[in-house]
Amino acid sequence: MVSTKRPDLTVETLRAALPETGALLGLDLGTKTIGLALSDLSRTIASPLAVIRRTKFQADLLELRRYIETHRPVALVLGLPVNMDGTEGTRAQATRGFARNIERQLGLPILFWDERLSTAAVTRTLIEADTSRKRRGEVVDKVAAAYILQGVLDRMSALAANRGDAPA
Repeated sequence: MVSTKRPDLTVETLRAALPETGALLGLDLGTKTIGLALSDLSRTIASPLAVIRRTKFQADLLELRRYIETHRPVALVLGLPVNMDGTEGTRAQATRGFARNIERQLGLPILFWDERLSTAAVTRTLIEADTSRKRRGEVVDKVAAAYILQGVLDRMSALAANRGDAPA
């Protein structure tokens, strides 16, 4: 049986398809919130942007579209909640479903990035920075989105260095 499922984009294929400059928008999809982060135009550094409080899909999409219209990213990076053993569970399936729905609506390429332990790493960093529990709750999702997005930017930079290209 031949699979009709389109293979996921890779960092390499996305990088090759992108214009020379243009921001990427990172998303950390949770059940209650969507953390957003934005790269600079040269795709060097990711910065936390905002948190969308989730309600219904259409409302979430409208809010996401508002950020996309404002910041004009050339692609989206969506954290994929892979299990520790590398398998995909129900949360990963829900994330892929969300991606299919927004891809149809927004027309932007979407790159999945393994987000294992991203929230834990960000929370640990915020605790080490003596950030209050309340403040951590306010920023952890958008900082986790920046952590995910920075992983992609670093990989793109490494690819460029290995090929002798200018940073993408």
